[in-house]
Amino acid sequence: MTATAGLAPDTASPPVTPTPEGPGPTLGPSIEDLLTAYRSGERTPTDTVLAVLAAIDERGADGTWITVVERDRLLRRARDMEQHTDPTTLPLYGIPFGVKDSLDVAGLPTTLACPEFAYVPDSTAPAVQRLIDAGAICIGKTNLDQFATGLNGTRTPYPVPRSVYGQGLISGGSSSGSALAVALGQVPFAVATDTAGSGRVPPALNGIVGYKPSRGLLSTVGLVPACRSLDCVTLIAGRVADLTVPFDVMAAVDLDDPYTRERRPDTTPSSDVRVGLPDPDELQFFGDNVMRDAHLTARALLRQVCSTVDAPLAPFTAAGELLYAGPWVAERLTEFRDFVTDHADAIVPVVRDILQGGSRYDALDVFAAQHRLGELKAQVAHLWQQMDVLVLPTIGTTFTVDEVLADPIATNTVLGHYTHFGNLLDLCGVAVPAGLTTDGRPVSLMILGPALADDRILALAAAWSAAIRSTR
Repeated sequence: MTATAGLAPDTASPPVTPTPEGPGPTLGPSIEDLLTAYRSGERTPTDTVLAVLAAIDERGADGTWITVVERDRLLRRARDMEQHTDPTTLPLYGIPFGVKDSLDVAGLPTTLACPEFAYVPDSTAPAVQRLIDAGAICIGKTNLDQFATGLNGTRTPYPVPRSVYGQGLISGGSSSGSALAVALGQVPFAVATDTAGSGRVPPALNGIVGYKPSRGLLSTVGLVPACRSLDCVTLIAGRVADLTVPFDVMAAVDLDDPYTRERRPDTTPSSDVRVGLPDPDELQFFGDNVMRDAHLTARALLRQVCSTVDAPLAPFTAAGELLYAGPWVAERLTEFRDFVTDHADAIVPVVRDILQGGSRYDALDVFAAQHRLGELKAQVAHLWQQMDVLVLPTIGTTFTVDEVLADPIATNTVLGHYTHFGNLLDLCGVAVPAGLTTDGRPVSLMILGPALADDRILALAAAWSAAIRSTR
């Protein structure tokens, strides 16, 4: 029923497959481009499916996809779309997309980048099913850091993906394949997840847009949990508009999801939004002065187009430190405890060590961490009275694949410096491309808002993306 995209797993050590050096993302047609072409008869969903398959075949085993739907099945789906009596009723008619391989799609293996863990579900995750019901065409399942544990994209038994900016840079994780499928122009959007930054770090490293909604707006039913209380289904796209269309389709209350909640429209004009900016001395770039200069240059543009206020960063980063230095690591182990015990050799070593580390926490640690997090949430709630959004770097620096493999824990901590606290503090966020450093690496701004401020941050992301493009 399915075919793998030439990716042979090797559980002994993650293979590094070099890919051609690239100057950055090469975006394919947008959702609106495709819909317009379909309406005019210039293109059909079959044409799109054939183009996507050709692009995937041309790249070969580059670490983007784990499973690609069989050609005949995709073509049948495209032809079914072409027989629809009224395509205008389908907001995603004939639009191809990818799904991170921690979410279920009926008939496709769910592997979490661990072949020994794989199973084939009978049903599709509701959030993904809503896309399919709206006319979208699922191309397949994308690569990830194993068990969605990591922000760097190297923790996989499949070929290690690399950033489209070349220079040996990592693609970011855990949603590495979802980001690359978009940045390579194969699909206009992909479904990902974000527990500690996985839906924002890979887009930042590939020059595209990543959106982490407020937890509960997109159903997590059919998602194999990383940390069930923090997990969030997310979207990655090349353009902000290609986030908002699928988000509108996917956002719905799901009473089978214990964390579900209803979307709250926000009509605050962008010009009235107060933007919180920390003092530059509070920002951490880990010795990467080139990245610091590039971030401050991008941030200066924001000061020209919106009202800004000073915002302390300390309560946010203090919350982030709880994620991997606190008992939430134990929550990861609850899902995979039996598998870790019975199949330890099937797990990438650094992932195994992280999961097993959860066993050192007890109930006292859990309550102490919850109390500390409650204190920090109260501090942050006061800050939202003074600002409407907070703007930070998405990442403070970049790493090469070799640097990450040499020091996997420390580099991962650095990559999550600005993202680890997002779900702990119940925030929503969008990572937006903001140009390049002088040595050709991607720069990304992150717009964060309180829970249910999703419409606000998406509107700002669209406005600021346009301003940054016009400046460049």
